[in-house]
Amino acid sequence: MASLEALLAAFPSPELDELVATRRDLHRHPELAFEERRTAGIAAGRLRSYGLAPREGVGKTGVTADAGGAGPRLMLRADMDALPLTEATGAPYASEAPGRMHACGHDGHVAIALAVARRLTATPPPAPLRFLFQPAEEGRGGAQACAADGVLDGVGAAFGLHLWTPLPAGRIGINRGPLMAAVDQFEITVEGRGGHGAAPHETEDSILASARIVDALQSVVAREISPLEPAVVTVGSIHGGTAFNIIPGSVRMEGTARSFTEAVGRALPEKIRRIVEGTASACGVRATLRYERVNGATINDAKMADLVIETASRVLGEENVETDTRTLGGEDMSVFLERVPGCFFFVGCGLEGPPRAHHSPRFDVDERALAVGTLVMEAVVREAARRLA
Repeated sequence: MASLEALLAAFPSPELDELVATRRDLHRHPELAFEERRTAGIAAGRLRSYGLAPREGVGKTGVTADAGGAGPRLMLRADMDALPLTEATGAPYASEAPGRMHACGHDGHVAIALAVARRLTATPPPAPLRFLFQPAEEGRGGAQACAADGVLDGVGAAFGLHLWTPLPAGRIGINRGPLMAAVDQFEITVEGRGGHGAAPHETEDSILASARIVDALQSVVAREISPLEPAVVTVGSIHGGTAFNIIPGSVRMEGTARSFTEAVGRALPEKIRRIVEGTASACGVRATLRYERVNGATINDAKMADLVIETASRVLGEENVETDTRTLGGEDMSVFLERVPGCFFFVGCGLEGPPRAHHSPRFDVDERALAVGTLVMEAVVREAARRLA
């Protein structure tokens, strides 16, 4: 891509080297949700070196720092946590912590946010700013914890980005409305009278009932949600039984439901409950459902999205800005965008060759995307400062 090469040619080599070095250091030392003490310490130390006074322990292990004068602040958010995976990339900078891996790009988000902070504070900031390095994005309530700790106090708008392997480096993905889905989590417990596998007629088979529940749940989206309304119901975990010849007395399943609109989100729990309890009853067993909302849909403010689209188009070229990107993946950036106007967008980082899917042990990124994310986010903040002054 000639435009990407031209962009990189104008990006200072020492700065790109530091971006990559920061990302790789964090990648080698991943930390799970609410355990990001080393990562937070690096962020705080860098912010101090830029002349800022970071506040640590925000939302338990997060870091914030303000720059500029008084007035509504523009908040830039980067998440820091890794995932409970064992890395299988074979990269020289692979995780040194078994069972932990940056498999979603948060290491890159921290590196980009630090580079943007340094650029924006090298001269008088263009507007009052707040930098947030957030813990526990991966379904553990980090954004909620930070919001409860006052990170939105005095904030007028919020921006964030996410490295995104479905797009190549040099491209941006965005939406003027819902970008990412609401995330719901459910747990199903199926209970029956266990017994010998050779005498199923003497039991209430929780395994068979669970299999039928999993199958029946697929009819929720296929037959009870409008095909014009994207939704997902997935069972991702099943645990039951201790031996090949024993029908267990109980099975526990966990899963997720995803949706974009409030109407679908409200409808899903009762539809799932009806199918779970009805199918269990038909199988002669009992089932209970525990259902909870993890976070809402990540919905961009249309004016803020236009600001990002126009700015990214100037930086990357209009042809490299996709404006209809959506995914049923979830993000707790939604917590902030529910309370203040703002925009969240994807920065392409896909490598050539086999897919490196998010949350995969083989996840990795095209590190050129770190420079792209830095340039676009810096330009977005400067443009927002100009428009919102």
